[in-house]
Formats: sequence, structure tokens, C-alpha cells
Amino acid sequence: MTPINELLLRGHLALIAPRDDRGDVPGWVLVTVMTAGLVALIYGIARDEFRELLRSALNSVS
Repeated sequence: MTPINELLLRGHLALIAPRDDRGDVPGWVLVTVMTAGLVALIYGIARDEFRELLRSALNSVS
């Protein structure tokens, strides 16, 4: 098969072949939930430090 024929065949198959674009939805949901949990945990522990850091940063701009 010549390279041009192979290229055309691959292009044709890519257009007509059914694709599964769903991805790994449960995996992404788990990553999102775990990230939100970690953010909530870290914020709960360091809430006062974050507020002071933000207050200091905003005061230094003025």
C-alpha cells in the first residue's frame, strides 16, 4: 500500500469509526471530590493564617 493510500484510508476510518469520547468520568469525579476535600481541610486548618496573609497583601498595595 502506498503512503498516500494509507493516509487516505486512515483519514476515512477516522471519520466513520465510532469513537468513545466519554473518557474516565468516575476517575475525574473522584479527583475533583478529593481535591475539594483537601482544599476544605487545608482551609479549615489554616483559615486565620490565610486571612492574615490576604489582609497583609492588600494593605501593602494601598
